[in-house]
Amino acid sequence: MAANLALILFLPWFAILAALYWFYPRHTPVTPARRRYDLAVLVLAFALSLLAGRYGFGSAEPGPIWKQVLATLYAYKSFLAVIAVAWWYRGRRFPAIPADSD
Repeated sequence: MAANLALILFLPWFAILAALYWFYPRHTPVTPARRRYDLAVLVLAFALSLLAGRYGFGSAEPGPIWKQVLATLYAYKSFLAVIAVAWWYRGRRFPAIPADSD
């Protein structure tokens, strides 16, 4: 349970980031294919964050707090890396609707 503490503490922040990823940008068409892609990305981000946190906890030097610190850093960085790459790819895979010129 201690190995998952970093993930448990970051769940509210991960939920906020996941909601921002899910709802923005608004000018991109929301199709079933995009929703499947977004859902797969969020599941992947969460799973990799869990694995990275466990790896960080197991590979840290012994110390009173360093295991949790390293687990938190690895979990957070892996979640952000997946979301950032997916956000960039989603912009190319699902292009935005052009704005009307008046």
